[in-house]
Amino acid sequence: MHFRNRNALVCLVLALAFSSVAWGQEPAALKLRVKTPFTFVAYGDLRETTPANTKDSDPVRRQALIDAIAQLKPAFILVSGDLPLRGDNPADWAQWDKETEPWRKASIPVFPALGNHDLRGDRKVALDNYFKRFPALKESRYYTVRAANVLVITLDSSMDQPGTPQMEWLDEQLNAIPSDVDFVVFDMHHPPYTKSSDTMPTGGHSERSREHNLGRHLEAIQQHTRARFLVFSGHVHNYERYQHGGVMYVVTGGGGAEAYEIPRSEDDFYRDPGPTYHYCVVSVNKRRLDFSMVKLEMRDNKATYTKHDSFTLNAPKAASATAR
Repeated sequence: MHFRNRNALVCLVLALAFSSVAWGQEPAALKLRVKTPFTFVAYGDLRETTPANTKDSDPVRRQALIDAIAQLKPAFILVSGDLPLRGDNPADWAQWDKETEPWRKASIPVFPALGNHDLRGDRKVALDNYFKRFPALKESRYYTVRAANVLVITLDSSMDQPGTPQMEWLDEQLNAIPSDVDFVVFDMHHPPYTKSSDTMPTGGHSERSREHNLGRHLEAIQQHTRARFLVFSGHVHNYERYQHGGVMYVVTGGGGAEAYEIPRSEDDFYRDPGPTYHYCVVSVNKRRLDFSMVKLEMRDNKATYTKHDSFTLNAPKAASATAR
């Protein structure tokens, strides 16, 4: 293949670099054999590292959350990124393997989104470590999971710039939502909305324009889509919930990474101050989705779990087929 225009060659190379899978290979489209009602769990930012490292992650709370989720035995688990502290570090992944063993013993499928820490260091080594743990993804950095009347769309927010193959693929998915899907659940690392900030003295992350614009795009599509949209993200190590344009946004970064403070206001759905280590439980029935955030608190070295936030989404009935 000969390119007279050097810019065209550069554009092709960049497009291939941003592609999630090998040229000609479609992103994974997984399907679970579940029936309504069923329950799944969503949360993120575990930052698995050695137990001696208590600066970047809290090993006691991290393991307590993992064990509680295992006992719940959900149909599957969504992890919104940052599984290890450093993606190219085999010791961090070994700790993931060790601590999440209860999930494997309970045969609970895990569907992750790539976070910035999952890609940290030598990116090729980091991705090899990641896909080794999740062979069903077939090296897809973005993919779908179908579970009864729920469609999960998992995105890689390291490559969510407009015009990239991932964003074109996303629009294809949104333009062809099956008629029997009542809820579309998005899982990604960087949040479209957060009150956190890069400049906070306790640590934090500001929202980025490209995820904010993605949120606005989803909100526009939600206006003419029967299925209800729910977006999970992480990156900010706390819990937040917002609703914009009919789309519910949940920041669920309380899986163990060092906690960030969030400035709360009276009109927030969730207003508890301080750290919120937690996981989210989603119960799905026909045209009804019930959400609960379960907060972990350590009292006298014992873990206690209480529901601290909840909401319900209802999907309208599908339009009846026109009689002939």
